[in-house]
Amino acid sequence: MGKQQRGDDLKARINDEITFRKLEIFLAFMRTGNLSKAAEAMETTAVSVHRALHSLEEGLRCQLFSAKGRNLVATPAATIFEEAARNAVEQILQGITQTRALAGFASNQIRIGSLYSLTAHIVPKIIMDIKLRRPDLHVNLALGSDDDLLEQLAAAQIDAVLMGLPSSNGQIEAIPLFEDDIFLAVNQANSMRLPDEIDLRDLSKADFVSLSGGFITNRGFVEAFRVAGFMPNVVTQVGDIFSLMSLVAGGVGYTLLPGRVRHVFGERVKLIPLQPRYRMRQTIGLVFLRARERDPNILALSSICRISTANWGNSP
Repeated sequence: MGKQQRGDDLKARINDEITFRKLEIFLAFMRTGNLSKAAEAMETTAVSVHRALHSLEEGLRCQLFSAKGRNLVATPAATIFEEAARNAVEQILQGITQTRALAGFASNQIRIGSLYSLTAHIVPKIIMDIKLRRPDLHVNLALGSDDDLLEQLAAAQIDAVLMGLPSSNGQIEAIPLFEDDIFLAVNQANSMRLPDEIDLRDLSKADFVSLSGGFITNRGFVEAFRVAGFMPNVVTQVGDIFSLMSLVAGGVGYTLLPGRVRHVFGERVKLIPLQPRYRMRQTIGLVFLRARERDPNILALSSICRISTANWGNSP
């Protein structure tokens, strides 16, 4: 028997009248033996239960029950079908649970992506608030650049991302959380001879270090020097903001950094405001797939992020 023939036979056997809802009603009646009790268990009416049972008989083209007074009595055929119905319902429920868990929908864990810079203060606070408000929810954290995290989100490898808000995209939902200014970062020793506001054109001969591509901070770096009208001498690029700050602290070069990392290296790295023509802000937000916007875990995370970051951004 070929695959096409087996498929045709399968379609012939499964009538449109046979649905999982009716199978659940059938199992409830077989368990209780009473229309009213089955209706109560399924949160419906006795009339609806009777109609579903009769519809199953039509779909199966055989009698499942006989009338005994005002009661329905299961036939041997109903007993056979009960086992098949139970197996089918259990299998589909198990499949639904596994599918939703794999997709991260309403599971007991949530996979959050984040920029490195947000792990200094913001992400730990959010995780602590999750533990307080949703102790049953386990958090897995993934770090990377904005571009890397968006790719992981699209591939359903993570459930939501804390990052710079991306450009408009019909497949994602973005909730702004706070704004952050960009500053020139210098080591403490070099900061003594610099003005209170920086004109980047005065640093055309200086050495710089930067993040690699894919980070919102790198895009701001490129834009600032486009406005300044020259390409900076970038001596080193790194893949995370903490390594970048370490290079600045060691005097390797200047860079541009968001204000949220101001206190990470204590007094070793100083952030100096840029002149108004170079000033820019990053909008940091929570990003997730629009298809997941009603996921209870995403809704809970959105609420927690709003509360946790209410006082962040543009701090002195």
